[in-house]
Amino acid sequence: MVSTRFEVNSTPPVRYPRSIFFIISNEFSERFNYYGMRTVLALYLTQKLAYSNDTATVIYHIFTSLAYFFPLMGAILADSWLGKFKTILYLSIVYCAGSTLIALGAIPPLNLPATSMTVLGLLFIAVGSGGIKPCVSAFGGDQFKLPEQAAQLAKFFSLFYFSINAGSLISTTLTPILREDVHCFGDNSCFSLAFGVPAVLMILAIVIFVCGGAMYTIKKPSGNMIVLVFKCIGNALAVRSKESSTSPRAHWLDYAESKYGKGIVADIKALLKILILYIPLPVFWALFDQQGSRWTFQATRMDGELAGYTIKPDQMQVINPLLILAFIPVFESVIYPALAKIGIRRPLQKLSLGGLLAGAAFVLSGFVEIALDSTEAMLPAAHEAQLRVFNGLPCDYRFHTDIPNLAGFSVPSRGAYEALHVELPPGLANGTFQFRAETSEIGCVRENMTEFSGSFSLQAGGAVSYFISRKGGRSSLLEYADTAAKDRNGLPRMRLLANVRTTKQISLRHNGNADVVYNVALNQYDQLTSVTEGEYGVYVGERPIATVKLSPGGVYTLILDEFLENEFNLQTHTITPSNSVHMLWLIPQYVVITAGEVMFSITGLEFSYSQAPESMKSVIQAFWLLTVAIGNMLVVFIAEAKFVQSQSLEFFLFAALMFLDMGLFMVLAMRYRYSDTTGGASSVESIEVEQQGKKKQHDPLAISDTLSERSAKSTTYANEAYRED
Repeated sequence: MVSTRFEVNSTPPVRYPRSIFFIISNEFSERFNYYGMRTVLALYLTQKLAYSNDTATVIYHIFTSLAYFFPLMGAILADSWLGKFKTILYLSIVYCAGSTLIALGAIPPLNLPATSMTVLGLLFIAVGSGGIKPCVSAFGGDQFKLPEQAAQLAKFFSLFYFSINAGSLISTTLTPILREDVHCFGDNSCFSLAFGVPAVLMILAIVIFVCGGAMYTIKKPSGNMIVLVFKCIGNALAVRSKESSTSPRAHWLDYAESKYGKGIVADIKALLKILILYIPLPVFWALFDQQGSRWTFQATRMDGELAGYTIKPDQMQVINPLLILAFIPVFESVIYPALAKIGIRRPLQKLSLGGLLAGAAFVLSGFVEIALDSTEAMLPAAHEAQLRVFNGLPCDYRFHTDIPNLAGFSVPSRGAYEALHVELPPGLANGTFQFRAETSEIGCVRENMTEFSGSFSLQAGGAVSYFISRKGGRSSLLEYADTAAKDRNGLPRMRLLANVRTTKQISLRHNGNADVVYNVALNQYDQLTSVTEGEYGVYVGERPIATVKLSPGGVYTLILDEFLENEFNLQTHTITPSNSVHMLWLIPQYVVITAGEVMFSITGLEFSYSQAPESMKSVIQAFWLLTVAIGNMLVVFIAEAKFVQSQSLEFFLFAALMFLDMGLFMVLAMRYRYSDTTGGASSVESIEVEQQGKKKQHDPLAISDTLSERSAKSTTYANEAYRED
């Protein structure tokens, strides 16, 4: 009998860190807050703070730019001074203060300076969100012991990334519903709740993070590689200015070898070779991040009704993360193998194709904008005026005027007449023209309303309307400034002209929401008002007299006539048609730009990470995020410069810029030589000369942080840039 002896490893497996639960929960809550706030931000700036679309776009992209600039500062702060735990905690408090400021400013009864609080709140959120971005997942990586827990560390990053997507998907879907479907403080929307719920989640994120304090593995700050890179470059430039003539070197960075060693210098050379390729990248982000600004404003002018449910304009942003999750496996298993068969295999080729797809998406958005322009109000030219006459009486009137080319016209009973292009004499900016109106209908003859006269005041490039009503027992004309322009936020606009004797309150009551009520002033025209879309009952006192449907984007004039005592007639006149282009026409541009994102963002990050030396992997991800910040500032520049007046032309301008930019990128890519970074010692083992002239051997872990920390930080840059863009 052969005896076999087995050695049993008595070392127990390392337990999965319990602190990870707190970090994952914190990330979910924080991402819920960020995406929830950003989803409704553009509409809040226009609908409640009364900013123009251009100004709201500028504010939105300045905020986004800062949110992608401060990760650089957060990484330096954590690695060089405070450590990750304190950086996350302190900046989360700043972050929370910003969210609270915006939510409180959005509560009307408080009468707080909402504009100032919003701008300050956005600054705090940019500092907080950006500052903790490079720290949270790296801090999670600190909780594991390597190499024993390498598999558990990989599982953590999967959970971490899932929490990012879960938080963004839920908040992007929920906050538009809170904004539009909930009515609070007597308003037709509830931005205070849409901002308040994410703010509560941010407070919860801090509480959860602090609760895990006793369980965390906290490592002291040990220096930041980004700082080291700038120090090395600064030293090279300083030494070069002194020694370039006496001791020339092959490369300008070689002047730093005496202090920082050949390894670090070689790694920075490799870093700069990659950063040259980054020069064209900001243009992609300039296009991509307009999903939350220009494309959202585009959606406000479209019809979102679908099978009894109305899609909110800001809800269209949820398409991107949903498509991302669907596209990643499709591209890996189908698209990339198909591209390989036609010679597109290299990362830079895929990245170029992704940029071209982004340009194509903006071509599509330009054509959608052209279709939307065709549904807009017909505005007068600079030498023309618009004239509308509404008749609130039960008689047809014939007008005789001395307006050139408009000697006469008729206005039917309870009807309207429109002259959209009244040609004014050359050089005349304002003109007063005489008219005489008459009727021979028995009803008006009996009430002594057969004839009246007066003047029309027309203004070049403007519109004016008149209302024929009963006043003092005679017919008269009431003048008011008018506009056929659609509401910039996609709401219906309504004016009610009342020709009544009753003293009871006239009101419009929303049939779907009893809280939505509009009261109308008696015996005069009511102001043109933006209202909630839907079907309304028109009431005189508590008596319903008619029903009217007001659709998104439409401009309506309602004429209410009391033809007999307590007997009313309501006529609805559509001045500008409602939104007729369906919101689903935006899906093609979202599909194309999301496909571009998969090829551009993910491929670009993988390329950068694989080509960067081991010591520079966290640095390269920081610069990747900076391209996002610069791209958003490019949007600000173009929006402020107003190179074109038409929104469709602006979309085509961005598309052309993207195509030219990718042409430049392809030239740079053809000159790039791929590096083999799979082997060789890390240059973080290079040496640095102390100021006293002595050389000091640096621990590979002391220059930046541990290998697991660098890996974690690089992964978080990749995850955050990939998801948040």
